[in-house]
Amino acid sequence: MVNFFSVYKFILHGIMKLVGVRPQTVEIEPGTIMNFWVSSNIPNKIANTPKKSKPAVVFLHGFTMDGIFTWQLQVLSLAKNYTVYVPDFLFFGGSITDKSDRSPEFQAECVAKGLRSMGVERCTLVGFSYGGMVGFKMAELYPNLVESIVVTGSVLALTRSISDASLERLGFKCWPDYLLPNSVKDVRNMLEIATYKFPYLPDWIYKDCFEVMFGNRKEREELLGALVVDDKVSTIADFPQAIGRQRKTAVYRGGRPPFAYRKTLRFQQAAQGNSCFFFGRCAPRLKRPFMFLLFKN
Repeated sequence: MVNFFSVYKFILHGIMKLVGVRPQTVEIEPGTIMNFWVSSNIPNKIANTPKKSKPAVVFLHGFTMDGIFTWQLQVLSLAKNYTVYVPDFLFFGGSITDKSDRSPEFQAECVAKGLRSMGVERCTLVGFSYGGMVGFKMAELYPNLVESIVVTGSVLALTRSISDASLERLGFKCWPDYLLPNSVKDVRNMLEIATYKFPYLPDWIYKDCFEVMFGNRKEREELLGALVVDDKVSTIADFPQAIGRQRKTAVYRGGRPPFAYRKTLRFQQAAQGNSCFFFGRCAPRLKRPFMFLLFKN
């Protein structure tokens, strides 16, 4: 029987290519290859703005799906007015490495090098969950590259205390038990926990998801192990984007940000070059995807 997710990914990739978003394989260094989905030079609808000056937006995915599967609706919404980059983190999609480093810092380094190799000088990051933590590392380590960042469903760093408290609340002993399902039942449980009022889906959907979405299990388990840091060594980074250039920083912990009462979440500060940090329990990318957009009036 044909796997639903395999067919859907084939169709999705075709749609992306039709709208000018195509995959590019970038050799970060010998033994390390990262896949990016990149929007090509397509007509620009921002008034009086040359093609080459279109803002660069980089979407960083979470731990379950690859980049283009995670951000498909947002990419389709933004590709005409922005230069969109969607990397697959190492051991997701087509990205691999023979290095032993599994830290978020190494992921951030690889994404930054890949963007630089494609000529990106300044960009806005949009990160979800695991991608948010990698995004914060990029903002810290590469302030000349990262102009602003929007993050949801994430934290600055997954400290041991945050990790233990979260696992206890979720009812798991370790993150691989939650994020690397071992059965169809585990897949259903993971998705129902991660979303609010998750819709009913037949078991064969979860079965197909389990068969194709959780490869490179050993390496991904190592990524999760490297994600947790000791509280004693964890520090809050000094983000020059917010302080050195006197730009505004907005931090929201849980629930909706105060400007989310309209039909669209407008992260205008980030799109226009202001640092905008947003993270909390809600995940509008999943529950209300068309509201999770960056754009300019």
